[in-house]
Amino acid sequence: MPDYTDPPGMPEDERMAPAELRVVREWLGFTPEWLAQHLGVSARTVRHWEAGKYAVPGGVRLEIEDLEERTGEFVSVLIGKLMDMPEPGVVTYRDDAEYHAAHPEIPFPASWHRAVIARVAQEVPGLSIAYADAVEAQAMA
Repeated sequence: MPDYTDPPGMPEDERMAPAELRVVREWLGFTPEWLAQHLGVSARTVRHWEAGKYAVPGGVRLEIEDLEERTGEFVSVLIGKLMDMPEPGVVTYRDDAEYHAAHPEIPFPASWHRAVIARVAQEVPGLSIAYADAVEAQAMA
């Protein structure tokens, strides 16, 4: 299990605030349960951090910053690919099973993918968004 305790001598003003953790977690499209599993802690611990019952360990800030960076890179690459398309479109997924069946190499949940697509839609004019099963059904018709 990773160690998310504070680095030695971490100043209090660098600690992630409870509201900041929740806002960034939601912006990334992660549930408390997914983040807890990713961090190797209980969902209750994540909820306690977000409620301010326990201080958010400094190591958690570092992991959240890494998740933000990886997500931002994914968004940028996707925007770059879509901007070159005459009729840009993306597929998204209703649930984790459907998402992981299509993209087993990506460890994040379907909610993360939908949050990514929302960010991409802000940057790509006329972006068409459809669920994977709707695209498959249309292709078969």
